[in-house]
Amino acid sequence: MRSVLRVASVTCAFVCLVAGTSVLAQGQAPRKRLLVIGEEKGYRHEAVTHAMVTIARLGRETGLWDTVIRTDTEALTKKKLEYNAKNLNDFDAVVFYTGGNLEMDASQQADFLSFVHDEGKGFVGIHSATITFTKWPAYGELIGGYFDEHPWNTFDAPVIVEDPAFPGMKQWPPSFTIKDEIYQLKDFSRTTTRVLMRLDPSKLDLANPRVHRTDADFAVTWARMYGQGRVFYSTLGHVEANWDRPEMQTMIAEAIKWALKLVDADVTPRAAPR
Repeated sequence: MRSVLRVASVTCAFVCLVAGTSVLAQGQAPRKRLLVIGEEKGYRHEAVTHAMVTIARLGRETGLWDTVIRTDTEALTKKKLEYNAKNLNDFDAVVFYTGGNLEMDASQQADFLSFVHDEGKGFVGIHSATITFTKWPAYGELIGGYFDEHPWNTFDAPVIVEDPAFPGMKQWPPSFTIKDEIYQLKDFSRTTTRVLMRLDPSKLDLANPRVHRTDADFAVTWARMYGQGRVFYSTLGHVEANWDRPEMQTMIAEAIKWALKLVDADVTPRAAPR
């Protein structure tokens, strides 16, 4: 009788364990899938490799996304690829740390735009992403602006956090200095973009002959909608050491979470503060 009870007890424990594991598995959301592209035609940023590896590590540590790193654009298509190669259908968001005119045909370009605009997938642009596809206006519309020189090169940039409520902004001080290369942007408008960080113009050399903006409005980081998709961009990231800063890592991790629709935020465009 005791052996029968013992067997029954073990069986019950096993069933409960399996059931509990099943319930736990059902309660965990599947990990998102992130494609990180690090390809540059022209100037090669030394920080690209470290940036991509950091993004992959953040995905593992948070348990929120799995990362595929590529240094080419083959995956930016919805066409079936050879062997086990993944395409856009396998991802929830794309990150660009890129530069120059990448090799994408018209079909790939259309698939990529549709991926974000129509399917509501995410896009994160880092630093030189705004000096990518400068002759493709639709890409400029997606990301929100294009590179127009960096008047002060790499310098101690005086940054103001304009929207501390956006995910990944509150860990920064309201105003701070960071050594990085800040781009001046053109074809950028606050009517379509929520600026999260900007340079403090009172601390800039505006007499620099390479300063082209007459409004002294130098956006550093922004978020915006592109159709159904979420787009985040920051000019920060040129300096490799900045990728080891906890504030930078938190900003990028939270931006990716937002682009993946794991968190929400108000990205209603706003005029520049007076």
